[in-house]
Amino acid sequence: SAIAAVWEELLGVTRVGRRDHFFELGGHSLLAITVVDRLRRLGYALDVRDVFAAPVLGDLAAIKGRDGTVVVPPQRIPADCERIVPDMLPLIDLNQDDIDQIARHVPGGMTNIQDIYALSPLQDGILFHHMLADAGDPYLLTTTMSFPNRELLQRFLLAVQHVIDRHDILRTAFLWHGLSHPAQVVLRSAQLNVREIELDSADGPVAEQLAERFDPRRECLDLGKAPLLDFIVAHDADGDRWVVIQRLHHLIGDHSTLDVLRDEVHAILRGRTGDLAMPVPFRDLVAYARLGEPDESHETYFSRILGDVHEPTLAFDLADVQQQGGGIEEFRQALPASLNNALRHAARRLGVSVASLCHLAWAHILSNTSHRDDVVFGTVLFGRSLGGEGIDRAVGLFINTLPFRLDVGKRDLASAARDTHDRLTQLIEHEHASLALAQRCSGVVAPMPLFNSVLNYRHNEAPIELNDGHISNATHPMAGVKVLSDEVRNNYPLTMSVEDFGDSLALTALVSSSLSGQHICSYMQCALEKLAEAIEGGDRVVSPYRLDIVPATERALIAAWNTTARAFPTACLGELFEQQVRRT
Repeated sequence: SAIAAVWEELLGVTRVGRRDHFFELGGHSLLAITVVDRLRRLGYALDVRDVFAAPVLGDLAAIKGRDGTVVVPPQRIPADCERIVPDMLPLIDLNQDDIDQIARHVPGGMTNIQDIYALSPLQDGILFHHMLADAGDPYLLTTTMSFPNRELLQRFLLAVQHVIDRHDILRTAFLWHGLSHPAQVVLRSAQLNVREIELDSADGPVAEQLAERFDPRRECLDLGKAPLLDFIVAHDADGDRWVVIQRLHHLIGDHSTLDVLRDEVHAILRGRTGDLAMPVPFRDLVAYARLGEPDESHETYFSRILGDVHEPTLAFDLADVQQQGGGIEEFRQALPASLNNALRHAARRLGVSVASLCHLAWAHILSNTSHRDDVVFGTVLFGRSLGGEGIDRAVGLFINTLPFRLDVGKRDLASAARDTHDRLTQLIEHEHASLALAQRCSGVVAPMPLFNSVLNYRHNEAPIELNDGHISNATHPMAGVKVLSDEVRNNYPLTMSVEDFGDSLALTALVSSSLSGQHICSYMQCALEKLAEAIEGGDRVVSPYRLDIVPATERALIAAWNTTARAFPTACLGELFEQQVRRT
């Protein structure tokens, strides 16, 4: 009855029975985290993986909980510590020379070091790509904004400093040169770096000058200096405003981190600092990744899933997955409300998540563009399934990208959707595995990539109402601020993000400049439409076992291009010469 009460409250339904299905009632991964948090407070030893494995209420109630709970070792460096030794660092293997070298690099020395620990699996991968980059950084997230006056800008920057003071990951530097292992070093105090520069509007629009001068394809942050978040400010006299570029490195945050950062800044500006939740230490994730599921378990799983994969899945024959973020274009597209409703209805009908349907649709797109039924692509995992109070609002890089394999050949669509859901559930067990480990378990020999595309299904809060780009609510603490642009990049030539706003869906494509983001989004929309129609109609098989991903307008254009029939003369060649002579 306690589990049913939690479901009723969070799913917004009147009554839940023992045979009711979490996903058929509209549940999803983000909501599952909240469910687990509530149930843990009631004494249930569950995590999100249990909700996916046992989505029926009666089955979930019968689960006794997991025995392998990770005990996070306490932080052992006391305040004002002047001598840090290896025994104080349970989450990384460093010797005394390593520690002393780190202390020499940190402003304030050892007394300013709060903790030192290893990198998470995805942080390892991002650092690898950072080190490969010849110029710029493929994982630098930039947002350009304008502020109507200097006073609001100053209040905003003070609020950001307050958020930095709250969260350890925002005071973290990354060091690796000369160390036994790469380390993230949490400082007790780190000051926000704000650079104000003077630009002449006679040289062009200030926002464009800033974007050109601090293009992440050429500029990068010093990872050894915390915080890996800074601001560049310039006064725009022509527009009577202040233009600001915010740069945050992906090593310290993901999409959810940006949401939390924004919400906490807004709360501070409203004077509601006391309402902010207790921060969740990022070291907890490092502990889960380091002390949780052993590498042997990950290797067994990925060897079973990928061991017989000997050829990569290369959509559009793009093999370069080390693009360093250059030559990547972005396109965004909202999906029709009718399709949003159809997908949610189809997911509930099958007892799967909308994310599962999107993975199946993406697999069909890759099948059509790589000429193979058995495809592999990267999927972005939320990384918060182990739960814990406040984990859904934790700041840091929790997500992880891992390979996902699906065979779309001659598949019943309903069973294919359920199989996709089951495979995603199994993958959650290994969400903190290293991508490098997973790739080594396949039969694809390095340096050939295992896949060249990524699907990212992510839950978003409803966007703030804007008027010509400005925050239109006069009572909002950021009223008058305008978001001019934002840019997210990675090293893959093809990334599709499905944005779930709760009551609507949208697509964001990051694609190589050799492709069209608009076309990729149209293929995804078409595949989702065909999938929803097939499930709604009860179709068992779609011949020739692939969803049609080409929109009707594009198919008509292709047909027109191939309409090459022309009237051909029936006279003999000699007669044609005679006719030509008479004409001339």
